[in-house]
Amino acid sequence: MSDLTRTGSTAFFTDQYELTMVQAALESGAAHRRSLFEVFGRRLPPGRRYGVVAGTGRILEMLRDFRFDDAQLSFLSREGIVDSATIDWLADYRFTGTIRGYAEGEIYFPGSPLLTIEATFAEGVILETLTLSAMNYDCAVASAASRMAQAAGDRPCAEMGSRRTNERAAVAAARAAVIGGFSSTSNLAAGLSYGLPTIGTSAHSFTLLHDSEREAFAAQLRSLGTDTTLLLDTYDVEQALATAIDLAGGSLGGVRIDSGDLVEQASEVRAGLDRLGAHDTKITVTSDLDEYAIAALAASPVDGYGVGTRVVTGSGAPAAGLVYKLVARADESGTWTSVAKSSQGKPSRGGHKSAMRLVDGAIAVEEAVGVPRLPSDVGDGRPLTVDLVVDGEIDESFTGAAGVKRACARHDESLAELPRSARRLQDGEPAIPTVFYTD
Repeated sequence: MSDLTRTGSTAFFTDQYELTMVQAALESGAAHRRSLFEVFGRRLPPGRRYGVVAGTGRILEMLRDFRFDDAQLSFLSREGIVDSATIDWLADYRFTGTIRGYAEGEIYFPGSPLLTIEATFAEGVILETLTLSAMNYDCAVASAASRMAQAAGDRPCAEMGSRRTNERAAVAAARAAVIGGFSSTSNLAAGLSYGLPTIGTSAHSFTLLHDSEREAFAAQLRSLGTDTTLLLDTYDVEQALATAIDLAGGSLGGVRIDSGDLVEQASEVRAGLDRLGAHDTKITVTSDLDEYAIAALAASPVDGYGVGTRVVTGSGAPAAGLVYKLVARADESGTWTSVAKSSQGKPSRGGHKSAMRLVDGAIAVEEAVGVPRLPSDVGDGRPLTVDLVVDGEIDESFTGAAGVKRACARHDESLAELPRSARRLQDGEPAIPTVFYTD
């Protein structure tokens, strides 16, 4: 077991240059200058109409444990990464600033000020990698999950991708997928940590273990009851279906198909179930599904989807493309100055910001961002920013199982505001424009 796995500290989920910047800023005297950092995305992944905010609850949970322990400080000293004055500063690190941002589950668009971190430069810059690693991955998964759930309509989607990512990301992916509209996960650690509904019965290996498919099905039914789901495609689907109903009768809970032409297979299985009197037995399909495959199955007699690889890898967009930039700094008198990059192709927009989702009736029409504030006559809408950390105190209602439940509700409500065009899978512009208002 590695030292990083043993320790409860999250402080080393970072990049070296953050610590060397702290050292240089301590040397120059600028480390304690009040600063404002902002997380935003310059654009959405190609073809996406909206993004989904996820990962902020995990950031707050990791912020609780963002302390440099003795092993980490010894490593920094031994390797000569930073000097002794910086190590002394890191030993006493506690975040005392304020973090505001879009509530988890909220929809976002290019330029949306998703998160702002107001603190001293040293306190804020050191959180860059932790923040971006959580949000870039979780937003990507939640955004993909949202597209898939919308394509599925009233049929539930289950996240089943733990084996397609690493063990820590698997928990984050399950959490983000549920925020994005999935109903459940196969990952038990995510179920324990965040109160997510968990699912799962058997794989092909269970059938292959037994001397016959009949013997395997009988064993599963004895152990798990007739409400279980039997996997049909280890050998021959038609024969497996006949065996399943012969053993369980019309009370069989469900069957799963994991290969072949799912559109054709689903129709044939449904017809077979009905012919054998199993009218209430549900059909779940798996096998490399994404939003397009799910949409193609819309007219098929399918009751649910199990999604693995494509959801945990963002369905073609494995990172959300978010950045963490310094947008304002204060002088000794407390006067703020806006700062921004002007790099070609990578500009940033300086200054404090406020954001509102403008609506016409009940439909969103604009992402209005004020720099620093919106004009009074901008229109009707709702503010998008909430307090997550105030003077170092974390709002725990955004963490744990309660935080996920809250994020799911926020996602449903904000998605319901969007115009119908937001649900299209074809390439296109963001569902609503982002408009900046400069004071």
